[in-house]
Formats: sequence, C-alpha cells, structure tokens
Amino acid sequence: MLCACSGEQHKFEEAPQSPDSLATRDFSASGLSSRTGDWDSKLNENQVEDAESSLKEAASLNYEEARALLGRLEYQRGNFEAALHVLQGIDISTLTPRMIRAIAERNKLRKPRSKAGTVLPNLMSMHSVSLLLEAILLKAKSLEEMKQYTEAAKECRIIVDTIESALPNGMPDGIGEECKLQEMFHKALELLPNLWIKAGFLDEAVTAYRRALVKPWNLEPRRLACLQKDLATTLLYGGVEVNLPSHLQVNGSTAPMSNIEEAILLLLILSGKMALQEIDWDAEITGHLTFSLSMTGMFQSLAECVEQILPGIFGRADRWYFLALCYSAAGQNEAALNLLRKACGSSESEHMPHFPSYLFGAKLCSQYPNHAHEGIKFSQQVIDLAKHQNEHFLVQGQQILGVCYGAAARTSVVDSERVQFQRESLNFLNEAALTGNNDLEVMFSLGLENAIQRNLDAAYQNIMRYSDMMVGSSTRGWQLLALIVSAQQRFKDAETIVEFGLDDTGSVDQLELLRLKAVLQIAQQQPKQAIETYRTLLAVIKAKKEILLQAESFEFDQAKIFRDEALTERKLEMEAWQDMATIYTDLNSFLDAKACVDKAQLLEFFSPRSWHITGMLFEAQSLYKEAFVSFSISLSIEPDYIQSINSTAKLLIKLGMQSLPLARSFLMNALRLEPANHDAWFNLGLVSKMEGSLEQAADCFQAAYELKLSAPVQQFE
Repeated sequence: MLCACSGEQHKFEEAPQSPDSLATRDFSASGLSSRTGDWDSKLNENQVEDAESSLKEAASLNYEEARALLGRLEYQRGNFEAALHVLQGIDISTLTPRMIRAIAERNKLRKPRSKAGTVLPNLMSMHSVSLLLEAILLKAKSLEEMKQYTEAAKECRIIVDTIESALPNGMPDGIGEECKLQEMFHKALELLPNLWIKAGFLDEAVTAYRRALVKPWNLEPRRLACLQKDLATTLLYGGVEVNLPSHLQVNGSTAPMSNIEEAILLLLILSGKMALQEIDWDAEITGHLTFSLSMTGMFQSLAECVEQILPGIFGRADRWYFLALCYSAAGQNEAALNLLRKACGSSESEHMPHFPSYLFGAKLCSQYPNHAHEGIKFSQQVIDLAKHQNEHFLVQGQQILGVCYGAAARTSVVDSERVQFQRESLNFLNEAALTGNNDLEVMFSLGLENAIQRNLDAAYQNIMRYSDMMVGSSTRGWQLLALIVSAQQRFKDAETIVEFGLDDTGSVDQLELLRLKAVLQIAQQQPKQAIETYRTLLAVIKAKKEILLQAESFEFDQAKIFRDEALTERKLEMEAWQDMATIYTDLNSFLDAKACVDKAQLLEFFSPRSWHITGMLFEAQSLYKEAFVSFSISLSIEPDYIQSINSTAKLLIKLGMQSLPLARSFLMNALRLEPANHDAWFNLGLVSKMEGSLEQAADCFQAAYELKLSAPVQQFE
C-alpha cells in the first residue's frame, strides 16, 4: 500500500526542506513517528496488517506515501487539524494524472491476464493509488469535522473525478480484490453529496448523486438503494430544480421532465426492489412514494404500489384501508367501498374493529344516495366505537349519520318512511351541532338539510353562522346562502350575495358563482343581462383553455392541476350554452337557441339536459313528434331525469284523454324521485282536472303553488 510503483526497489524521495518536513522524522516498520513516543495505545491489528502488507512490496516510503500514512494515523486518533496539516503537504494535482494512468493501465492488463513483463515501467502500483485516494478522503473528512464543508466537497470530488476519468465505463468486477481502491471510491461516492448538502449547494449534491447512479460502480444493493433514496428525497424536498445534464437526457415519454418525476421513478425502482426482496423493507420509501404520488394526483399508481407490498408488513384491515384511500382519491369510490366492506366484514370480526375504515365507509356512503342505508350502518358503528374510544370523532359520526338519513329520505318511496328519515336527519345534525360547538362541517350540513326540507329560516340562520365562522371565505357557503335567499324569492338580495362571493373567491369557484348570477338574472326577467354574464363566463373559460394548451411546459404537478380544473370548466361551459339555449327558446329566437344547443352537444353529446332542451325547442315550434323523440333520447341516457319526465307528461296531456293514465304514471314517478318538484304537482293537477277529480286537482295546484314559493333557482344539492 505504501509503494509508489510496482516491479522495482525504491528509496526515500528527498523531501522539501521546510519546518514541517517529514525528512526530519524517522519512521519504523510499524509506521509510527519518532515523535509519537508518548502514544501509549497500539495500532489495531488491521492497521498493523496494512502496514506489513505494504512494506512487503516496498522497502521504503516516498514522501507522499509517508504523509498519507501519518495523516491516517492522526485522523484515527481524532487529531483532525494535525491530520489536515500533514495531508495538505501532498501535491495531489501532480499525482492525479499518474493515478489515472495507473488505474486505466492496470484495468487493461486485467482483462486477458498479462505476463509480468508487459507491465509498463514507472507505473504507480494499485496499493499506492489506494493509499493516496484514502489520503484525499481523510483530508475531506478532516475538513468536514472542522465544518469546512465546501473545501471538503472539493477534495472529495477529486476522488470521483479521478476514478471516472480512469474508468469511464464503470467499475469492473474484481478490481478491489488486491487493494482498497473500490472501497475508497464507494465511500467518496456516498460522502460527496452529503458534503454539498451541508455546504448548502443542493444543485451540486443532486449532480453528485446522479454521478454515483448513472454508471455501474459495483455498489452493494443496500448502498445503491441508500443513494437512490437520498437522491429522491433531495429532489422531493430540496426546493431546487436541477435539470438533467444533456448526456443523461433521453428522448421520449419515459424521460423525467422534472425533479418530482425523477424522484418518483427512483422510488418506484426501490419499491420494486422491496417487492422482490432485493433490499429490506423500508417504511420511509413507501412514505416518500405516497407523498410524491399524492402530490401529483397519481393515486391509481399509488394503489398499484401498495398492492405489491408483501403480506405481513401491513395488517389486512390497514392494507384495505390504505388501498381504499388510494382508489377513492383516484375517483373510484365503488372500488374503495368494496375494500372498506372487507375491512369491516365478517372476516375481521375476531379482530379489533378498524375504526378508520368504518369512518371512511360512512363518509363515502354519505356522498351517494343509493348507498345511504349502508352509510347509516357504518355511521352507527362509528358512534358506538367513538363512545368507548376516539371520542373526538363522535361529532363527525353524528354529522355523517344525519347526512345519510337525509339522503335515505330523498330515495324513499314511502311517505311515512321519508318523514321519519327527515326527522332523524335533523335530530342527529342538531345533536352534532350541540356536541361539537362551532364545527364548520356540522353547521353547513345542518343548513343544507334544513334548506332541502324547506325550513328556510332555520337554514338561513345556520348558513349565516357558518359564514361568520369561515369569515366569508367559502364558495359553497356563498352559493348555498344565495340559493336560500332565492328560495325566499329575494332574487336581488341573492344576486348581491353572489357579488360578495365573486369578490372573495377565484379560479373555478368564481366561474360557478358567475353562472349562479346569470341564473338569478333570468329569475328576475333580465335575459339581456343574463346573456352578458354568460358571455363573460365563456370568455374567462376560453382564456383558461389557452393557458391549458401551454400546460405541457409547466411542472408535472402544475399541469395536472390545470387538467383537473379543465374538467370542471368544461362542465360549466356546457351548462352555460344550455342555459343560453333556454333563454333564446323562451325569447322565440330559435336559430340562436339551436346554435347554443349545438355548442353544448359538441362538448358532451350524450347530455340528458341538451336533448331535453332540444325537445323544448321543437315543442316551442309545435313539432311535437320531434320533441317527443328528443325527450325519449334524454330519458334513455338518464331514466330519472326529472325535467324530461315532466316534459314528456306535458306532451301526453296535450294528446288528450287516452294518454292521461300514461301521463299520470310519468308524473307519479317524478314525484317519487323529487317530492318537492312543483312542476310535477302542477301537471298532476292538470291530469286530475281533465279526469274530473277537481278536489284532487285543487290539492295538487295548492301544493305546486306553495312549493314554487319556496323553490330555489337551482337545486340545493
């Protein structure tokens, strides 16, 4: 290890005459200085073996090697300043070309085993190279201990540059068998990025990590995985965007376009290694992968990664719950519910109930009326569990149970059951409001349920309290408040509330409020103002579309946000064209109405409302057959579309007495779906009047009148 060249005997090189010259020191075979007589401790066996093996190859030391050995001894004793002082005397810049040449030539000679006679003269031995590389590494570590991180990183980089220049295609197998060259290089690869991070140069750290990973350096799987994980975390949390160098860039869709994409790629590789048991399980990798995929909205990919995790790492219920979260975030709520049923099913009855699964299942069911009854069961279990543990979730359980009872009431076909469910809904929501004072979600749900049941004064008070707690900054609060006020037939006040909301919100929320403003203007018999508002809405959406076209040049996660917003904006654009078509139909401007319907159908051809408006347009022109066909198409797309059911019934009424039973059937179905629909009650009154049931007709007309007086300009839900 201490010889400078191989194949010949060497003498001490003459050292430069200076106060700290090593020529003034005597060295024994053990490598100890004559000035270290006060060192009572002995070198450990490894140090002795290193020294002995080195001296077998050369009978003496040259100047640089002597300094390297003494620097190592000083470093091992913790004398970092002394080690640095000794190691700084080695002129690495002049030795680096010789080291590169020695490594490269030795590697060439290794491939077909060459004879000893083929060794080039004056070629530095691999042991000497290893010793000098170790000296540079110890110098970097000494600087690190003295908190001179930038200088330490520069020294450490010399090792990487040297090996990379000598071995441009990576580290060949077996090169480290005869010396510590590979070991020193691997330590430098691991140390260099950490030094740059400590120095505050994250871009340099990322470059160092990439250099360590881009070529085959014979790193052990565990050390390679550590470097990949460290690079991924630096890219994720460093806050510095470091572009890939040109020689690493690959054309095509597989090349990472940003730091977060590169981090996800690395974490997916590590996840695959864990699945194949090439490396040990590391919960941090899963945590980082969950964070990165969640931030970019790639929940389906996250679910696939979770499914690859080997059994036994997570409990079954935890695994199903985690997967349910992933699928729900990806928009697959039915799949999520199926998983939650497993987590709460009979197969887990012998285990402790998995509270998060019950809570999440209740929340998902509350969003879908067809799952309301199942949501009631989930919610009741949540309340029972919360009374014995997790008491802070009791309010949430009561709130979800109230919401589920309200949804169950709207799907019930039996009047007595509907009334009971409505009463239970308000009871649980009021109880939640009392238990959880100032809970925003509870107050909003209570206001919404009161509004749906047409308890408008109570709903107004609830939403005003909600708005006070939110300090007004809630789009859904502004919308619901405006709808409640419109149900009180105070359209101008409702429009003023929307104006306040427009000043308080932005982006997609502002577009929804703009549409509500236009609908309120229609209710006030202001079609021209409504059309201008729709034009403003469409102009804003058009501008946003132009921004979306440039989204490919944005960061990955930013482009994803733009795409998500585009889906909502597309729906609002379609609804705006449909609303304008309705206005023009009422104004008997049939060509304009047809143009607006065509625009809406270009956005979504199979929209039940677009086909319903087409039917209304035909009906306004007395083309009843064509109107009936359009309404039928609308109902074939969505059989429970209330407006088309009512319009079909109206056409049947016009056909005369023979069609009245069929018209009544349509209207009864409409009232089953929406008992508070005043149009259905009015048309049912017409049917009863034509059939001669005047008392029944009067009751229907009375119900239609009262319901219309409390009808909002849009549905509350």
